[in-house]
Amino acid sequence: MPLLELDGLRTIISGPSAACAVDGVSFAIDRGQTLGLVGESGSGKTLTGLSIARLLPRGVRTIGGSVRLDGSDLLAYDEHEMRQVRGARIAIVFQDPTASLNPTMTIGRQVAEGLRVHTGLPNAIARRRAVELLNDTGVPDPTQRASQYPHELSGGQRQRAVIAMALACTPDLLIADEPTTALDVSLQAQVLRLLDDLRANSQLALLLITHDLAVVAGRADRVAVMYAGRIVEMAETTELFRSPRHPYTAALLASIPPVDGVVGAQLHSIRGQPADLRDKGQRCAFVPRCPYASSRCETEEPLLTIDASHSYACFHPRPSWPEAVAVLPPQLRTNNQSAGSRSSTVGAPETTVGERPVRDFVIEVRHVSKLFPVARSLPLLRAARSTHAVSDVSFELNRGETFGLVGESGCGKTTLAHLIVGLEAADHGEILVDGRAMSADQGVAQRRRRRSVQLMFQDPYSSLDPQMRVGSIIEEPLRIQRLGGREERRRRVRELLGEVGLSLNLANSHPHELSGGQRQRVALARALAPAPKVIVADEPVSSLDVSARSQVLNLLTDVQGRRGLSLVVISHDLATVRHLSHRVGVMYLGRLVEVGRTDNVFARPLHHYTAGLIASVPTADPVTDHAKPAALAGEVPSSISPPSGCRFRTRCPMATDRCALEVPPLRETVEDHAVACHFPIHRTES
Repeated sequence: MPLLELDGLRTIISGPSAACAVDGVSFAIDRGQTLGLVGESGSGKTLTGLSIARLLPRGVRTIGGSVRLDGSDLLAYDEHEMRQVRGARIAIVFQDPTASLNPTMTIGRQVAEGLRVHTGLPNAIARRRAVELLNDTGVPDPTQRASQYPHELSGGQRQRAVIAMALACTPDLLIADEPTTALDVSLQAQVLRLLDDLRANSQLALLLITHDLAVVAGRADRVAVMYAGRIVEMAETTELFRSPRHPYTAALLASIPPVDGVVGAQLHSIRGQPADLRDKGQRCAFVPRCPYASSRCETEEPLLTIDASHSYACFHPRPSWPEAVAVLPPQLRTNNQSAGSRSSTVGAPETTVGERPVRDFVIEVRHVSKLFPVARSLPLLRAARSTHAVSDVSFELNRGETFGLVGESGCGKTTLAHLIVGLEAADHGEILVDGRAMSADQGVAQRRRRRSVQLMFQDPYSSLDPQMRVGSIIEEPLRIQRLGGREERRRRVRELLGEVGLSLNLANSHPHELSGGQRQRVALARALAPAPKVIVADEPVSSLDVSARSQVLNLLTDVQGRRGLSLVVISHDLATVRHLSHRVGVMYLGRLVEVGRTDNVFARPLHHYTAGLIASVPTADPVTDHAKPAALAGEVPSSISPPSGCRFRTRCPMATDRCALEVPPLRETVEDHAVACHFPIHRTES
């Protein structure tokens, strides 16, 4: 008998916008098994998990089906009985660890709380057990961390603490809802490896909810694909990735930017928007976006076939893979089939492979450093320490080029972005725009020069004024820069909406009425408004699911080609940087450790940190991803007191005494490929 079994689960959102968010979902999970639940935002994944644990928000309720845990229907339990189940037998790891932790309580107290409530352990014993749990989940120096508050821990440490809380009472089922979305690639790999180990060692059943198919590829036993509240395909992981039968699954797989893809190639996005849950009707919900839809699909809802190995809900299932690729329309084919003929220098200065690029700099960053003072505990005392956010960074950006900047969280990427656009002033060094230092301008001249470099913020929702309408948000830079009259600005707003692929009707909408992809398009339109020469895009797609991500990446590439823009793309997603960038810089603890052409850096990394980052990237291939060796280990040291010499030496397998004494300079070892390492990785050049 399965540990967890859902049969026809139905959950609705009440009110004026009533919708069936979970519509007849059925699946089962055995002990020691992982089921990956994937789909776009709004497909019903999270509400399925919350329905299982009976943690639905106000206005959302379950109206049908069953949720059986070891044969007992949880939907028949009263609230008192469910409180005995939550935490003890079912635990949840939520998407945002910061929101899951109480900022007023120490980590140790929060981990111990579940033990005291469910097992009645005395405080002292529960606290000791909490330290053991933190140690078991890989939190460094667990005794010290147990006495700290959430804001004193890194993102990876907070996520591990949340996992420790969830595992405190050794539950039978763990629901992990987007557990790695906010983490960089190395922390993502560590957390996923931790979940794998916990499942294997304790026979834990794991429901892994994510929009990233690459995350489930190497660790889920089975995968269920959700669309519009329904399961549309379910199979063993290897079978589903090798032979997707539903067009939606095939489209999701085709939308993933490959790490070894062609720079600037058009990604394959799913046309249209996800289905409106309020108006699904008696038809296939994927009809408006499906290239294979027939009249039958318009009038009849396909049922999920009952098959032990591969189930799907489609009247026109695709043939087995790879035959399916040959018959997919262009918008659904993978990059490997459609991008081979595209130039690898789309939008870049004219050059040939192996040639040193033409030096036509629009941005020059020269030996820039930035320190932030860290105050002592007593506010009247002067700051005695500083955070080394950016340390002696130099690089150039060519006209029409995309420069990618990668690295783990806290390495200084966002600070460097703020320095480039003028939101922060450098303590040392200078930044030149078209050969002139930004700091040399004052007043009107400074404002004009700064409009040449615009910033796309990491979170479009928090960077858009919730009280302003979309049209006013896009027009605001034009008003501030005093560009054009009122009618001219309004005409410009209409042009920008069209350029980024948004309906003119959205000009009167507020940010909360838009999807994540639409908000990111608004952010791009606002950045384009003053006609800049450079856009600095800070994590432009980190909050988007796979289909919206491919749409925004395609848009950035198209806009760059039309306008001849230069881009600085900052991301911890190496696949995104690999897809967009002509050159890439790798940052670690405020320093650039490697710079070179993107294809060279990814194919032949010279720095051990770069090689570790690349090895940490999950791939949408269950066979190769599962066989990948462990990549980067350990935690990023404190930027307040970074290691002497090479800052990566505490995590480097090749470190020697020399690395502790000498700072390795960034020097070119092969043509247009520089590395800051005393013992770089040597590879035979072809």
